[in-house]
Amino acid sequence: MKFMLKKIISSIVVLLSVSTTFADAMWISARSNERQPTSWSYVQDANANKRGAWVAFRKNVDIAKVPSKLLAKIAVDSKYWLWINGKLAVFEGGLKRGPNPQEGYYDEIDIAPWLKQGKNQIAVLVWFFGREGFSHKSSGKLGLFFEAQAEGVKIISDSSWFARVHPAYSSADNPPANYRLAESNICFDARKDIPNWQTADNLTQLGFLPAFRYGYWGSAPWNNHQKRPIPMWKNFGVKDAEFTVIEKAGKTNKTVIAKLPYNMQMTPIITLFDHGCGAKIDIQTDHSHDAVEVNLRAEYITKHGKQTYESLGWLNGEKIILKVPHGVDVLAVQYRETGYNTEILETFSCSDDFYNRLWKKAQRTLYVNIRDNFFDCPERERAQWWLDTVFLMGEAFYTLTPSSHQLMRKAIRELVAWQKPNGVLFSPIPAGNWFGELPGQILSSIGRYGFWNYYMNTGDIETIAIAYPHVKKYLSLWKLDADGFTAFRKGDWTWGDWGQNKDYRLLFGAWHYLALEAAANMAEALNKPQDAVEYRKIMASIKTAYNKYWNGKEYRHPTYKDLTDDRVQALAVLAGIADESKYDAIYKFLQNNFHASAGMEKYVMESLVVLGKPEYALERAKKRYSEMVNDPIHTTLYESWEIGGDGGGSTNHAWSGGALIVIAQHICGLYPLEPAWKTFKIEPTPAGLQNATIAFPSVAGEIKSAFKSEGGKFYMSITVPQSTTAVLYLPTFTNGKEIKINGSTDLTKFANKTKFQNPKKRSLALPAGEYKIEM
Repeated sequence: MKFMLKKIISSIVVLLSVSTTFADAMWISARSNERQPTSWSYVQDANANKRGAWVAFRKNVDIAKVPSKLLAKIAVDSKYWLWINGKLAVFEGGLKRGPNPQEGYYDEIDIAPWLKQGKNQIAVLVWFFGREGFSHKSSGKLGLFFEAQAEGVKIISDSSWFARVHPAYSSADNPPANYRLAESNICFDARKDIPNWQTADNLTQLGFLPAFRYGYWGSAPWNNHQKRPIPMWKNFGVKDAEFTVIEKAGKTNKTVIAKLPYNMQMTPIITLFDHGCGAKIDIQTDHSHDAVEVNLRAEYITKHGKQTYESLGWLNGEKIILKVPHGVDVLAVQYRETGYNTEILETFSCSDDFYNRLWKKAQRTLYVNIRDNFFDCPERERAQWWLDTVFLMGEAFYTLTPSSHQLMRKAIRELVAWQKPNGVLFSPIPAGNWFGELPGQILSSIGRYGFWNYYMNTGDIETIAIAYPHVKKYLSLWKLDADGFTAFRKGDWTWGDWGQNKDYRLLFGAWHYLALEAAANMAEALNKPQDAVEYRKIMASIKTAYNKYWNGKEYRHPTYKDLTDDRVQALAVLAGIADESKYDAIYKFLQNNFHASAGMEKYVMESLVVLGKPEYALERAKKRYSEMVNDPIHTTLYESWEIGGDGGGSTNHAWSGGALIVIAQHICGLYPLEPAWKTFKIEPTPAGLQNATIAFPSVAGEIKSAFKSEGGKFYMSITVPQSTTAVLYLPTFTNGKEIKINGSTDLTKFANKTKFQNPKKRSLALPAGEYKIEM
């Protein structure tokens, strides 16, 4: 009867699960060595279930024949490290919970390369965050799910595993980690370590007890899980860091500073000799504190003699900083860089080194702000704020390999899956202690620069189809006022930008317009023409009303009383709300007004190119970003215009790399005209640069474009991938000049017969191939 009941329950789980179901393995939890519950009471076990707990799981398994491939499905709350036969197979597995408010993610790992014939030792160390954050939804219980099955092999999580709370780990809570983070400050007491627990034979002597079983796949509180949608982390290996020791008379501690080559995500590794025992080592980076708050750090308590310790929770920074008591000698400082599994490409160079350095710092800022999700900054929040995500996605298309697109897909699907029943979308998500809507940011995310830009670059219509009903539901919350203009929507945080002089009505109106534009495009792509008609009807009303707020010099809403907002003028140009008759006045205004943050400045810069003033776009960018680009210490871009400014002023903030997108899309002039780069534009705008080169791997293949002005002539070198077409819009300064393509003046076969003709611009259509062009 019990067997039949088990089968019935298992069948129900299969029917209900939205992802792969594993009927044999069970979730297992650790018994505390302080108490041994006789029934399921794990939630009351303060040792195994407290915030920042670490639990060691072990299982021995005999294998007669190692299969060529053995996929292990592993799920935990929250992170895990896997050893097989004493060798590290996974360094930090698991993703922060939250594909939706109920579920988590599982990893799928081929463990066959680490197995051997005969006895095998499986060891899993699980870190339970145990608290909510801006990027993690806690299940409330530590647990491990493990299943790997093949012919003759069955390794599943059940009561044959042994487990115990790892006694050396605790949380360093004085002061605690930033409340926005789900992670805790890690403290490791080497005096309480369990030597060689990953391979030890007599586990009971080490305090291990049989693991406590609880439920099958889909059981609360962990519920169903979705397969990890992004790659496992890239492990750059362990490297040495040069360090200096600073000692000051009268101080009980000496300071050790180890320099890193750039701002990175890394785990610090220290080798020490303690002549005594029990010394506390404070482990920080130069990013463990900012101008406002304490972020994340670690502690290590020594045993006697020589020892090496790696703090497994990643930190970020340009320096590792240790506070070391006298009597402890630091023998070595090392680091293990890890990060999202993509390649950072050397994609751009130009004749002005300022923009080369801006590009490199934007790339570094981008990479240090992606991991489980996109985030605004890697030390304070690790939170997927969507205004930042829009910037990071836009930059990634031109600087990272296409594996980064998987993180974008994850971000979009998470955003819509967290939609509230009343239609509200909010970020950051996944969320445990934040549930507020920032209306402007959400409109930005679902608009031209967010969802639609993702589709144009990837052609991922499946994700657009999933997202569209949620976009439609959210947009239904936005109404028009008596003027036919976007009615004010306060949201939970009426945020328009850092800084001052924000004309919220016009800011939100422009974002609303761009979101409607994207929704109309999505509707057409999904064969919903009537929806598109309705969206464009609302757009027309907003545009008409918006232009009633033009006073002959600038856009201002009648209820707005502060200095005129430069962001509003820029967005009006980019949305197409402002026509060319207003361009001169807007340009004049933008020459004398500088209210936008380091994020929103991207839209000002872009609008200046559209206004026909690309030279000033670069000039203004150089003026505004000069402090952070010229900073010799920090390898990333700031949150504000200065360190410690608006928003806390972090020195590695996602949104400040937006100028990179403008350079790629408008100066180099590369952007898809059809989804997945089937047809794309090349419209170089030199803007005073003598030369520029860009090359990046689109989903259609590698695209290259370079231009050079020399001796009164303009030269281009272009690579167009197979099965694509490049529409080359020729610079106006080449009008009347003879054009040669690969040495020939016969341009007949390059006549632009595509639908992307523009009567105001000369253009050519270049099929797949390599081109040398002279004008």
